[in-house]
Amino acid sequence: MKIVNWSELSEQERKDVLARPATSDNGEKARLVADIIANIRNGGDSALLEYSRKFDRFSGDHLKLTDAEIDAAAGRVPAQLRDALRMSFDNLWKFHEAQKPAPVKVETQPGVVCELHTHAIDPVGLYVPGGSAPLVSTVLMLGVPARIAGAQKIVLCSPPPVSDAIVYAAGLCGIRDIYTIGGAQAIAAMAYGTETVPKVSKIFGPGNSFVTEAKKQVSADFRGAAIDMPAGPSEVMVIADETADPAFAAADLLSQAEHGPDSQVVLLSTNPNYGNEVLAEVEKQVKALSRENIAEKALEKSIAIVCRDLDEACEIACIYAPEHLIIETAAPRELLPKIRNAGSIFIGAFTPESAGDYASGTNHTLPTYGYAKTYSSLGLQDFIRRYTVQEATPAGLAIIAPAISEMADAEGLTAHKRAVTVRMEALEKQQNS
Repeated sequence: MKIVNWSELSEQERKDVLARPATSDNGEKARLVADIIANIRNGGDSALLEYSRKFDRFSGDHLKLTDAEIDAAAGRVPAQLRDALRMSFDNLWKFHEAQKPAPVKVETQPGVVCELHTHAIDPVGLYVPGGSAPLVSTVLMLGVPARIAGAQKIVLCSPPPVSDAIVYAAGLCGIRDIYTIGGAQAIAAMAYGTETVPKVSKIFGPGNSFVTEAKKQVSADFRGAAIDMPAGPSEVMVIADETADPAFAAADLLSQAEHGPDSQVVLLSTNPNYGNEVLAEVEKQVKALSRENIAEKALEKSIAIVCRDLDEACEIACIYAPEHLIIETAAPRELLPKIRNAGSIFIGAFTPESAGDYASGTNHTLPTYGYAKTYSSLGLQDFIRRYTVQEATPAGLAIIAPAISEMADAEGLTAHKRAVTVRMEALEKQQNS
């Protein structure tokens, strides 16, 4: 992790410093994923089983967990973990239920009423990574808003063997359609459907580069499925002043560095000596991590930047648009109005990023790789779609008819104009008869 002074960098050097680690791909991955998708779309379960056995070492004879398997797995979860998951579930439910939109009804002209309503996207597919780090928290982050939105069919896929905790968390969300499928093959199965896996309308959840590529491809195909957001490696940025505890900042940086070797962590500090203090803490704390090797690889591409003041730190944060932004300053809330681009913001010394990852109630599914400039953190709105309703009385149509006719003429769309004039002519006949 290197330390630089922002004021001493050229414009190009600043761009280079804030550049994300490149994700190298010569196109082979995209071609491989395209083949997987095409084969599953055409071959259904037989192709799906073949890929599951090849990539996931699946040795079973059925991809969907039975009710007995679900109940047995949930029963094996330790009581302390069950309690933790219930707390997370309760907090997520409170925060996401508060996001329910109210219907909108406006009379734009006398006799012309416009309305805005919503309904759940249904069915939806949830992808939950397994392997060395089964993301049980992701089940709740995706399952809670899906359930609150009102989705009647929720499909969950996770690589075999599906973690008992993942099964238990799914049960909290009322999810019983659980499939022991991972990777690009899981995305393809949910996007197009097979004899066993139902087709969904939208897919949610993180994953490795193959999962990300598969989501990208199926979302570009009208036969496939929509997706939650573009995804990249995990990242965190910390803004700290002289009041911040170096040990806290180091712990926050490492909490993202341990996600993967392509994760990136960035420290912004107004104190020239603070970067060295944090770096010393990082080197000490990393030794105690179970994923030390992964964290150390991520730290090789990470950076500490010395800023002129907190205003400059906020400007840099807006340029970078981090997935997670932690503000550890004397008056952190004062900086909020200056932050335009961030997936989720953590205020104060006692609000670690892991609070949002697990139990505060906010959603940890966030835009990465700079997409926070245009994408939002996952919320209830991502699981619903809006639709409009309008109704005009004869008097109401008469008020807006001249504007409709004039605009239709300007666009050369005579049938549009005729749809109005034929009604106005009928009204005129009624009035004269």
